[in-house]
Amino acid sequence: MASLFVIQGRDQGRRFDLEDDVVSIGRDTINLIQLHDNEVSRRHAEIRKDGSGLVLVDLQSSNGTFVNDAAVQEYRLRSGDRLLIGRTLMIFTAADDSSALDLAGEADIVGQEFDLAGSRIVKSISQEEGSQILDGSSVPRNSWLERARSNLQIMYRTALAVSHTLDIDQLLNRIVELIFEWVEADRGCVMLVDPRTGQLSPKVTRHRRRRTGEEKQKLAISRTILDYVMERGQGVLTSDAREDERWDPAASILKMGVREAICVPMQGRYGVVGAIYIDTYTAPGLFVQTSANKFSEEHLKLMVAIGHQAALAVEDTSYYIAMVQAERLAAIGQTIATLSHHIKNILQGIRGGSYLIEEGLKGEDSEVVRKGWTIVEKNQEKISNLVMDMLTFSKEREPDLTPSDLQELVEDVVELMQVRASEAGVELVKVDSEPIGELLFDSELMHRAVLNVVTNAIDACESAEDSRVAVEAEHDAEQGVARIHVRDNGAGIAEHDLKKVFALFESRKGSRGTGLGLPVSQKILREHGGDIRVQSKLGAGSTFTLEFPAVRPENAGGSATLVDYPPS
Repeated sequence: MASLFVIQGRDQGRRFDLEDDVVSIGRDTINLIQLHDNEVSRRHAEIRKDGSGLVLVDLQSSNGTFVNDAAVQEYRLRSGDRLLIGRTLMIFTAADDSSALDLAGEADIVGQEFDLAGSRIVKSISQEEGSQILDGSSVPRNSWLERARSNLQIMYRTALAVSHTLDIDQLLNRIVELIFEWVEADRGCVMLVDPRTGQLSPKVTRHRRRRTGEEKQKLAISRTILDYVMERGQGVLTSDAREDERWDPAASILKMGVREAICVPMQGRYGVVGAIYIDTYTAPGLFVQTSANKFSEEHLKLMVAIGHQAALAVEDTSYYIAMVQAERLAAIGQTIATLSHHIKNILQGIRGGSYLIEEGLKGEDSEVVRKGWTIVEKNQEKISNLVMDMLTFSKEREPDLTPSDLQELVEDVVELMQVRASEAGVELVKVDSEPIGELLFDSELMHRAVLNVVTNAIDACESAEDSRVAVEAEHDAEQGVARIHVRDNGAGIAEHDLKKVFALFESRKGSRGTGLGLPVSQKILREHGGDIRVQSKLGAGSTFTLEFPAVRPENAGGSATLVDYPPS
């Protein structure tokens, strides 16, 4: 399905599917795509189906509609097009991008028996070694090759810097550090365009060590240079502002002690995202003995390339943030929908119990009151379990390891669940095993993990004949692990569903289940360095095994045996 994905603007992270024949875009709530952007008209544009494609039509909007930086009145959309409406930037993805060729069948990975005779690895190189692109010792000084080698090395290090971080502030600081290594600039600043105002905002500023006699002052950047760079999308070099005809004699650049300056746009795939400015500076009243220029056209070209690399990294980071935001919105929506449905069922149960209590009080019938209170009490327990599962799953925590008896914990869970098992017609038993003694684990969390698994086993047996759930704790001294087995002869799980049992909000109980129990139990076991395994056959029951490293209190200071579990 064709869609628009917002990568910049107040609606960043939202995805709009283009299902209807006509999709309206604007600020009003009547639009199928409502953008919370003050620079978008109430009815700004429409996307209309036309044959096998989609056509974007501007509806005489106040600020215009732009595709790939060009103003359009009517435009046939292609996958990858960039739509700018107000200050909202969106990427269009077609339903079927047939322009991409599938050439996977043109390549094959062969085994060793097919390797060319005599082929061997003659040299390997790390990413860090790759930054030393040529050995400068064999290159004549001040030659074209030496300059080319230096520039290539600079671009390689820049590419490494921008690819190793998804934090824009860290990225820009690293870029400025590298620039000051390569260029004899006195001052520098990186500015980004604020998507809300469209104005440049300084993000990173740096001064080289000040000369004697210079006062500490804030870096003032010439609006004249910035306007020139941003309007034309070109990098500029000025070696002597007083002799440069591009600058008006009254311009700010002549009044700030700037002798040389380079300013380049940060031009990315989707437009200019900012600017990089560097200059050489002489404080007013100080005498400069030499007039030799530190900046050259080669420096300008290098800075333009660096600006482009930095812009691509900023765009990629913004896109990543938008994707994360989209995933969060989707997760929040799924969570709210699932939990709201479950909470609604619990509230209906409480309302029904409250009604019985009220009727019993009116008629002074204690039996009706007792029945109503039983219903209320059950639903209170459901709410308590739901809240505890949500709290456990929502935050990372280190288990509070204290000496505890695993067999006593199992016995407590079995005793606690006897009433529920009896009501479901299920026999719940604790299987005796060799004494284990005390182990180090978080008894509160482990109790919750076992309780969730036992509850699931009871629910799985409700429709089975002679249903039975057996719980057993054991210690495997040879492997250094403790295990809790929960075996049932219930409905079982189909093979293709086994991988889903630990997925969040996956439940086969209908309205009775939240889909939180097993994921919470798995999380608790993994926090203990263990995991849960499941074996099941449809119609024949299931066995859940909770396993974690068995550490004796007396060995707490020593090394524990950890078990490697494949990711589920």
